[in-house]
Amino acid sequence: MPKSTPSSVYVCQSCGAQTKKWMGFCQTCNAQEPLEEEPVRPVSASADDTRYRLAAEAGSARRYADVDVSRIERMITGFGEFDRVLGGGIVPGSVVLLGGEPGIGKSTLLLQAAARVAEGVGPVLYASGEESEHQVKARGERLGIGEAPLYLLAETCLEHILDEVDRVKPAMLVVDSIQTVFSDKLQSAPGTIGQVQEAATRLLFKSKGRNLPIFLVGHVTKEGSLAGPKALEHIVDTVLYFEGARHHSHRIVRAVKNRFGAVSELGVFEMTGAGLQPVPNPSRMFLAARAESVPGSAVLCCIEGSRPILVEVQALVSSGIYGTARRMASGIDHKRLSLLLAVLEKRAGLKLSAEDVFVNIAGGLTVNEPAADLGVVAAVASSLRNRPVRPGTVVFGEVGLAGEVRGTSQEGLRVKEAAQLGFTRCVMPNGNASTDDTIEGCERVGVRTVDEALEELLD
Repeated sequence: MPKSTPSSVYVCQSCGAQTKKWMGFCQTCNAQEPLEEEPVRPVSASADDTRYRLAAEAGSARRYADVDVSRIERMITGFGEFDRVLGGGIVPGSVVLLGGEPGIGKSTLLLQAAARVAEGVGPVLYASGEESEHQVKARGERLGIGEAPLYLLAETCLEHILDEVDRVKPAMLVVDSIQTVFSDKLQSAPGTIGQVQEAATRLLFKSKGRNLPIFLVGHVTKEGSLAGPKALEHIVDTVLYFEGARHHSHRIVRAVKNRFGAVSELGVFEMTGAGLQPVPNPSRMFLAARAESVPGSAVLCCIEGSRPILVEVQALVSSGIYGTARRMASGIDHKRLSLLLAVLEKRAGLKLSAEDVFVNIAGGLTVNEPAADLGVVAAVASSLRNRPVRPGTVVFGEVGLAGEVRGTSQEGLRVKEAAQLGFTRCVMPNGNASTDDTIEGCERVGVRTVDEALEELLD
C-alpha cells in the first residue's frame, strides 16, 4: 500500500530545515526557537513554472565583450547620505533590503527617497502591507512631499503587486514590508520562511528582468538580526541596517552587504519634525558636547566605509566594591575591551584587575575596527591616573598582545579629518607616521609601544 504524502511539515524559521516531527529546537542550526508547522506546498500540473524566469529580452548566452553597460547609470536621489551608503546612487535592477527596529524610521526614509526619485527620474510604486494609503499620505504631508508621481498601494498579495508593476511601469518599487507579503501559490501564513523566500525570489527576478530597483523593508528579531531565513540576505544585492537609539536624534544607515559599493559604508541622518535630514559632517556632531581636559576622554579617528569619523571614547575606572571587577562596554566589543585591559596590566603595569571599568563611545556609534584600540587604551589610562589627554590630540592604532602599536590603513584620511576639525596632534603607529603624506597644522607623533603612546598622550 503506497504511503500517503504528509499534509504539513515543521520548518525552522532561521535556516529553513524541515522535519516531519515537531521539535523544540532546530538540530541543523541549533536555533532555540521551536519549529513551526507549515502546510506542504501542493504540486500540480497546472502550476505556473514561468514565474521564476527572467523577463529579459535575450535568452541565450552573450559574450562578455558584447555586454553594454554604458546605458546603465545610477539613479541619484539627491539624498546625499543615502546615495553614499548605496555606493553612489541606486543601481537599476538591484534589490535592497533595509532592516531596523520598529519605529526607527525605515518607512520615513524610503518614503522620502521614493518621493525624490519620483520627482527626478519617474513614477515610483510604494506598496505598503502594514499601513493604509491614508496613513502613508498623512506621513507624506508631514514630510512635505509635493505632487510627485508617487503611487500608493495598500496590498499584501504578491501577485497583485506584480500586476500593478506591469500596469504602472514604475522607475522604482518599495515593498513595506517583505514579512507581510504572501503568495497565492503557497498555503502558509505571511512571514513564514516559505512565503518570505517565495516573495523575495519572485521580486528578484522581476527586478532583474525589468531593470527595476526594488527596496524591501525587513523586520528584525529581538537579537537585532533580520527576521526570516538567512537565505533572504543572500538573495538580495544590498543589505542595509538602520541603527540609532530612541533618545538620540541621529540615525545611522550602515551597509553590511553591497554588490555595487563598499561594505560598511555609513550614512548619518538627523530625525527632525520634517523627516530625516542628512548630516554632512558627522564628526562635528559626535564631538559637539565633548568636554575638554577631562580625565577619561580621548578622541578617536575611525574609518567607516570610505569616510573618516571622529568620535569620543569615554572611560570610567573606579574601585570595585564587589568581589569580581565589572567590565561594561557600549559601542565596542566587550571581548576586545577585556583583551586591551589585560595588555595594559601586563605590558604597561596598570593595576586594573580589581577596578571596575566602563567604556562608552559617545553618541551611540558602534566602532568595530582594530584602529580603535589605542583610543580605548588612552581613555582607560587617563581615567585610572586621573590625568587628561593633552588638548588638541587625536589618536588611532591597533594594539597587539605584546604591547606593540600596529599600523592601520588610510592614515592620510584620518589625519586630514582631524586637521579640518582643529586638532593639532595625532598620535598614531610609527609605521603610519613615517609616510610621506604631510598635513599642515597637524603634527604626526609615531609610537611603537603602549608605554610610548601613554607618555605622548597623557598631560
